[in-house]
Amino acid sequence: MSRENARAAASNGRAPSTVGGAPTARVTPITARPARTRDPARKQRILTAAADLVARNGFSSVSMEDIGDAVGITASAIYRHYDSKNAVLVAMFDRVIDRLLGEGQRVAADEQADPRDALRRLIDGQIDFVVDDRDVAQVYFREIANLPETDRRGLRRKQRLYLEEWVHLLTELRPGLDDTAARTLVHCAIGAIQSTLQHSAGLPEERLRELLRQSAIAVLTAGAE
Repeated sequence: MSRENARAAASNGRAPSTVGGAPTARVTPITARPARTRDPARKQRILTAAADLVARNGFSSVSMEDIGDAVGITASAIYRHYDSKNAVLVAMFDRVIDRLLGEGQRVAADEQADPRDALRRLIDGQIDFVVDDRDVAQVYFREIANLPETDRRGLRRKQRLYLEEWVHLLTELRPGLDDTAARTLVHCAIGAIQSTLQHSAGLPEERLRELLRQSAIAVLTAGAE
């Protein structure tokens, strides 16, 4: 670079940039891209859409593309959250059984609660499941056999723990019942609630809830003096 050019560069407030005496190209600074934010509700929307589709069409007939279309995303976007269609199903079931089990454990752990009132809370929780989450409940009972054995065992174990909370409270309410009889009544009471999944009752929701509640209580207190 000539002395004149150097002086001109200096007068502009810039130091001359050279490599081996030759001017270098100006480097444009790299602007960092804003971090991508994930929609925290997307996973729930995926599970809700999957439950609706599987309840209507069956597990084998629903593809990841179908679920993505229902959510408004691509199938590849679903794979960022769940690595397979089975994983979607397991997450759907885990969310429900974990909620029921957690509530059952909290109710049973309250030593000040009356066993009858505690059982009513468990009954209402089960009614909420079959009424409010009807699609998920139907999918659970129809499609659990489609899961790999390992996943089925994990879900069944949680289900047994949940049922034991009912048995514990029932034997407190009815100390004359042996464990086998109590477990049988619990299965019958939950079955009475879940029977509405097999047909459309055509009743107003509050009336349906009350009938299911009365039926479960009647089963649990059957034969009581």
